[in-house]
Amino acid sequence: MRVMAQLAMVMNLDKCIGCHTCSVTCKQTWTNRSGVEYVWFNNVETRPGQGYPRRWEDQDHWRGGWQLNKRGQLTPRSGGRLKRLATLFANPVQPTVKDYYEPWTYEYRNLTNAPLGDDYPVARPRSLLSDKPMKIEWSANWDDNLGGLPEKAELDPMVAATRQRASEKVRFAFEDSFMFYLPRICEHCLNPSCVAVCPSGALYKRSEDGIVLVDQDRCRGWRQCVTGCPYKKIYFNHRTGKAEKCTFCYPRTEVGLPTVCSETCVGRLRYLGVLLYDADKVAAAAATRNEQDLYEAQLGLFLDPEDPQVRAAAARDGVAHDWIEAARRSPVHALISKYRVALPLHPEYRTMPMVWYVPPLSPVVEALTETGFDGEDADNLFGAIDTLRIPLEYLAELFTAGDVQPVRSALEKLAAMRAHMRQTTFGQTPDARTAGSVGLSATELEDMYRLLALAKYDERYVIPTAAVGDAERLEESAVPEHCRLDEQGGPGMGGSGPFGDRSGRKALPLVSVEAFHGLRARHRTEQEEPE
Repeated sequence: MRVMAQLAMVMNLDKCIGCHTCSVTCKQTWTNRSGVEYVWFNNVETRPGQGYPRRWEDQDHWRGGWQLNKRGQLTPRSGGRLKRLATLFANPVQPTVKDYYEPWTYEYRNLTNAPLGDDYPVARPRSLLSDKPMKIEWSANWDDNLGGLPEKAELDPMVAATRQRASEKVRFAFEDSFMFYLPRICEHCLNPSCVAVCPSGALYKRSEDGIVLVDQDRCRGWRQCVTGCPYKKIYFNHRTGKAEKCTFCYPRTEVGLPTVCSETCVGRLRYLGVLLYDADKVAAAAATRNEQDLYEAQLGLFLDPEDPQVRAAAARDGVAHDWIEAARRSPVHALISKYRVALPLHPEYRTMPMVWYVPPLSPVVEALTETGFDGEDADNLFGAIDTLRIPLEYLAELFTAGDVQPVRSALEKLAAMRAHMRQTTFGQTPDARTAGSVGLSATELEDMYRLLALAKYDERYVIPTAAVGDAERLEESAVPEHCRLDEQGGPGMGGSGPFGDRSGRKALPLVSVEAFHGLRARHRTEQEEPE
């Protein structure tokens, strides 16, 4: 057993209101430069929908993730080394700008500079790539709030898979439609296929926290990683000729601050914490033959931080004491392994994703209430889960490779929690059978409710800082040179170079900035800052 630690995220989809605040703040922080106008490290998709890029889940077309060969060994879907070498200079299996969207602005000067007349001036859309007038036909948020339903919804790959399994359960008549929001970032997988297919070795997974990053100096713009990532969360900067991706806001997490998308989330639906796992078993778990067994196989990788033997093994393998203690308090571990209400996104890709989701239960409560029944009553909820307006088969295609049972189990636990807390809030004696029916105790239901509904800042974000090293690394100016993107002098801000319009560099002096610990103190104090 070789114990390693991983920073992971859980999102409670019951709380997501689709406001896109996380997307906007992430873009302002990480992708507000030339060359990445179309890039959204964090995006929120309306389901059903095609997603961003268009139909990214169709791996028969995009060839992302892993597959088992005839000998039962893991191989990238994009092909072996010889095939990737043959397509090195002309990789055809990757989204185009049309699959993402062509970014645009508007001719605002027409509104201010137009001469007086009887006609109203118009600000026509103009491409940010070619600077030519364009017609807006697609964007990263085109499916928002069921946009285009029912004309476009049938193009959702998960709808096609669900219909194969469950006939006409997914209907697109307005009165039968269902909708929920799915925020997405890089999964920072335990078995990342993007790292495996990179010809130049620019992609790597940090051993101290499991974050997957791109070494901007080593990246040669081959774009094999774009094909290899099944979640299509690696992007090509056409100005620098480099690949870029979500960094899990590592300059913030290194000092105990949550990611920007978590910090600014209006619904407080994101949880960050540490998971301990057995690194020696990752490859075997990813090679599990039956796709529907991959969820349980990945659960088997995670270790119990309360086990003295696990803690001893973690200390032996170099996991810092603060990280071990953080794993014991981790909300992510509680939701994934203890309560088992969080599920992985597309485990059938065999990348062992580390961003998990609590499936949405709210629509069944609302639907019951609309019919005149008590939407919080346990008996009503349990009976209605199988007839949930969001088909269980659709959720299963997203989170458990089509296996309905883990999804039903998670929803039943959430329903039991609601019923139990309703009785407690109204001063009634909770029915012990409610908790027992889902394999939990009344205390566990109350603890789960406290975590999902009432958790404070330090309970939702348990992020250790022991692996940082020295104080100099806590300065933004000391971010490792090969990972800087948009600092003065970084790869994203230089002059012309051989791999893109701005892949070169200029030797500009670094400017010292405020330590992140100062920023953290501002976040946590209610007192005025000293002058």
